[in-house]
Amino acid sequence: MKLVAFVLLTLPIFAQTNKDVSTIKSVLSTQEKLWNEGKIEEFMEYYAKSEDLKFIGKTGVTKGWAATLKRYQTSYPNRETMGTLSFDIQEVDVTASQTAWVLGRWNLKRPSLGDVGGYFTLLIKKIDGRWLVVRDHTS
Repeated sequence: MKLVAFVLLTLPIFAQTNKDVSTIKSVLSTQEKLWNEGKIEEFMEYYAKSEDLKFIGKTGVTKGWAATLKRYQTSYPNRETMGTLSFDIQEVDVTASQTAWVLGRWNLKRPSLGDVGGYFTLLIKKIDGRWLVVRDHTS
């Protein structure tokens, strides 16, 4: 009887987690599409518009939404440098139904400049019903 009660009580949690994982993967897929259309500002709409946002890359920590947008625009000033982005999502771990860790690989195909890529870890939070990146560690 205890097992049945446990299953009945935890089933909604598992269903919510699966829905959240699916939604988070959809967000990342949308970001890929926007990047590949050259829409950096729209790509950034999936980052928290906050001074608490942190992007951690090989040159250090960038703090805040506006500074992160500027970093992207400076690093990728045109379609040639932006290339074609693809993500390989390796793990999505939803915690407490309001935060999630995402581990993945990124790759930019850039025929004239050479391909680049690496790994990323994202901390994503559900803010006002939307999953938004609050920490981005990309190498």
